Amino acid sequence: MTPPSDQHKTLKLGFIGGSLTSAVGYAHWTASQLDSRWAVVSGCFSRDEQKNQATAQAWKIQDHKLYSNWKDYILHEKHNLDAIVVLTPTPEHHEIVCALLDAGIAVICEKAMVATLKQSKKIKDTLLRTKGFLAVTFNYSGYPMLRVLRHHVQEGSLGTLKQIQIEMPSDGFIQPEEKMRPQKWRLIDGEIPTLLLDLAVHVQHLTSFLTELAPVSVNADFHNDSIFNGIVDDAYMWVKYENDFRASIWVSKSALGHRNGLRLRLFGDAASAEWFQEEPERLHIFNKDSSRLTYDRGNCLYPNEIRERFKPGHPTGFIEAFGNLYADIADALLEFRKKGCHTSPYVYGWEHANNGLELLASASQSNQDKTWINLSGGEKR
Repeated sequence: MTPPSDQHKTLKLGFIGGSLTSAVGYAHWTASQLDSRWAVVSGCFSRDEQKNQATAQAWKIQDHKLYSNWKDYILHEKHNLDAIVVLTPTPEHHEIVCALLDAGIAVICEKAMVATLKQSKKIKDTLLRTKGFLAVTFNYSGYPMLRVLRHHVQEGSLGTLKQIQIEMPSDGFIQPEEKMRPQKWRLIDGEIPTLLLDLAVHVQHLTSFLTELAPVSVNADFHNDSIFNGIVDDAYMWVKYENDFRASIWVSKSALGHRNGLRLRLFGDAASAEWFQEEPERLHIFNKDSSRLTYDRGNCLYPNEIRERFKPGHPTGFIEAFGNLYADIADALLEFRKKGCHTSPYVYGWEHANNGLELLASASQSNQDKTWINLSGGEKR
């Protein structure tokens, strides 16, 4: 554990990408500020000079700490920062992440870590060479009730796990055209469809986070239902895991009427659980005797997972979950500096991100071949 004297240390943070007009950038900036664990002191927020300047002004960045070129930024600020967050489009991550690691800077990378397995290997090679720190942000496991559910699983209160049904539907690509302004890079599919890099990485992460089981084989069926031709915008995946565990996965950007409908149902032979992001404070446990227990932050069995920024009854949500993750990353980085590794169960790096990419690449192959695809490694987190 991190010594108490370090728990209140404010670390210096920089951004590459994630300008004020970026939804993900604003989420990262807000979450990093919640607990005074990080101070954003410099950045290269956007290639657009006006957006870059506007972001610096809004976040009180000094003029001489604002850069228009990320390579210059790394060169001049590498000794003045504890970590840099990478928030550029996914296909650009690997070059920046590797450059940061080579410069000796700790990296916090927005999911998906990279767009291809080849890019992932480049990061692995760089990590091995530099022995650097990399955290990939899978923010949904920052929700307290999902962490509480993980404890229930680990204690065995659900019994032997049998299956999970998990979905993440939205209608972002099927709304009227005047409402849709997706970034150009999101409308190009590569080795792994962008929909999977955007959404399926989250549901794959949560399945691994809750069960700690490794996938064995996958079958997938992809569709295009939106006005954007040539891309996958709706995907079904069926995954077999070790211990005869099964996952049924649906992700979509063409599910009319849904905004970000992350929902999961986890079934064991002794009990089952249900959690829905639109009601993040409630975790439902269904027992064999037909009784239902509903836990919230006021009555959960694992109070150490509850970070009381507000009293129960004042709902926490997406940004607070992100904030939990940023506090965890701060602790993990401080521990990493002292020991060369960290023990946080909530901070994930290259191996976990790469395992997810391998599953998604196999799903893409399954969709193309119309058959089940076996996974070679399937290592645990």
